Amino acid sequence: MSNQKVWAWLIAGMIAYIPANTYTMLKTSTLVETSEATIIGGVFELIDYGNIGIALVIFVASVLIPIGKFAAVAYLAISVQRRSVLNQHHRHRLFEIVEFIGRWSMIDVFVVAILSALVQLDGLATINPGIAAFSFALSVIFTMLAAQSFDSRLIWDVDRTKP
Repeated sequence: MSNQKVWAWLIAGMIAYIPANTYTMLKTSTLVETSEATIIGGVFELIDYGNIGIALVIFVASVLIPIGKFAAVAYLAISVQRRSVLNQHHRHRLFEIVEFIGRWSMIDVFVVAILSALVQLDGLATINPGIAAFSFALSVIFTMLAAQSFDSRLIWDVDRTKP
């Protein structure tokens, strides 16, 4: 029962998440000014412009869900290593949720890519992804690999291996 791959991918995802939140996610240039925004900075800018709903979606998708995925995968790996028999149905459901969310975790990267492609107004305005977009994509990919590396059957095998 080895979770080494799970831990390796999870730690790599957590490490990639740090620059994803500290460096520029989006760089906007106009004739008048150039601005750079981190994920959290972008959330606060959206709130300042009155787009609270969009800010909430970005915050949930970029901050709460990734941190939740880190915690969920770590919890699953620890519970299997400790051969816990508690809440097996809940842990399996948690695994299914993590797997489902994994498909939607790249939404931020897609938004940045679409904005970069669409907003190129002949030098009047441009939007370019920052290094944080790449780091965030890596973090999402690594956490998806961590979840896929987790063998959910181990949740149920504990019953048979306990003395």
